[in-house]
Amino acid sequence: QNWSGSLIVASLTGAFGSSFLYGYNLSVVNAPAVYIKKFYNETWERRYGFSVDESTLTLLWSITVSIFAIGGLVGAIIVTPIVKFFGRKCTLLLNNVFAVTAALLMSLSLLAGSFEMLILGRIIMGVDAGISLSALPMYLSEISPKEIRGSLGQVTAIFICVGVFTGQVLGLPEIFGKESRWPYLFGVIIVPSLVQVVILPFLPESPRYLLLEKHNTSKAEKAFQTFLGKDDVSHEVEEVLAESRVQRNTKLVSVLQLLKTRSVRWQVITVVVTMGCYQLCGLNAIWYYTNNIFGEAGINPETIPYVTLSTGAVETLAAVFSGLVIERLGRRPLLIGGFGLMIVFFAILTVSLTLQNNVHWLPYLSIFCILAIIASFCIGPGGIPFVLTGEFFQQSQRPAAFMIAGTVNWLSNFAVGLLFPFIQSGLQTYCFLVFAAICFAGATYLFFVLPETKNKTLNEISQAFAKRNKVSLEMQEMNHYSGERKSSEEQDSNFTSSVDNGETKKGIV
Repeated sequence: QNWSGSLIVASLTGAFGSSFLYGYNLSVVNAPAVYIKKFYNETWERRYGFSVDESTLTLLWSITVSIFAIGGLVGAIIVTPIVKFFGRKCTLLLNNVFAVTAALLMSLSLLAGSFEMLILGRIIMGVDAGISLSALPMYLSEISPKEIRGSLGQVTAIFICVGVFTGQVLGLPEIFGKESRWPYLFGVIIVPSLVQVVILPFLPESPRYLLLEKHNTSKAEKAFQTFLGKDDVSHEVEEVLAESRVQRNTKLVSVLQLLKTRSVRWQVITVVVTMGCYQLCGLNAIWYYTNNIFGEAGINPETIPYVTLSTGAVETLAAVFSGLVIERLGRRPLLIGGFGLMIVFFAILTVSLTLQNNVHWLPYLSIFCILAIIASFCIGPGGIPFVLTGEFFQQSQRPAAFMIAGTVNWLSNFAVGLLFPFIQSGLQTYCFLVFAAICFAGATYLFFVLPETKNKTLNEISQAFAKRNKVSLEMQEMNHYSGERKSSEEQDSNFTSSVDNGETKKGIV
């Protein structure tokens, strides 16, 4: 009953033009890799009169793939002032400028004979992803009732998986996976952006943003009514106003201020740990290793792209399953359980890869382990870190928190892409034990530190962390009362009288 039509449309449209594109750009470069490298070589030979050497070609390709993460880091860093000035919804809309620009550069690179256009397009696409992976979870967490906040937050993870799967499907030889068609793989990026630009303007901005940061009560009430599908939203408005009274003298905090705030110290640490493990747990390495393992299993190289679709399908189904059960099972069991299952299957995969040349059926066990690791990741670690970042922090702290989370996310992403080839060459089949150790460390930390946040308000979550942050409930109450020297009724009157047709008068922070 909490799922209104507008809430569904907002979440699907927002995710299709944002997290879907992130997932799509993770997988889209795999299918045309051979053709793109050939394009690089032909361009080099036409310019300089000789073929590019293998090491330079490998470097150019590595830059093309990994620079996406550098763009993502830039997007994560600049998202805080953008969402503050333009709002959550408008940020998602404006972000499509990056997506369309990147799509045009990458799709026209072959026609223009410029591989630099493809590399530039990848970094611009990374900026789009860095902004959207912070702005979208922020928007979804602020428009959602707390009863379905986790399920709605999982939409981000589901569409990342759908994007990965779509990139695999469109990369098949029958579609765009041919030498003459690979630019179309990048041109397709325009479609989700256009869908978002057409639909999202008809939906409201985040009501919490309108009320707490713009002090526009009338628009906030209309936004609540639209997203909740009911006329009486006085209870929801009062909940936000109660938070507003506590934050009356609090401006939007910077990243440095957030890091210095004792009352959210362990929330920040938990976000850093979950986001770091999200990228460092080895899933990107699994994607890197998949074709090799399938080849070792005796699968015909021409059929491997079709078998690889099973990984994308399993990833999507697991993410949908997580979205369906997260409000029943909670964040904590799914997150810890997901990491725990990954540890088990990483261990089995290591044994299987080590012995698969001696036992004929072990390569098939390796394939099963790959699918199981992907499913375990998507059940919990794949989407819940974004949900937690939206739940842990109050309105004034949320943009800075997402900037920290995004920075850790993209730096970890880049580190895996940079270091995994060296880890693989040094440890061979034992390389996955490194990721098992990271999963174990993450699961252990979360077991002792992470409280359950299902159906809890921001105040209840803060109280759960209060003892660990060494901030007494009495101190919280004292801070609360220091901002409420007047009675709550008098403050409500002052707040309401200070707003005229949605415009804030002087004196209101």
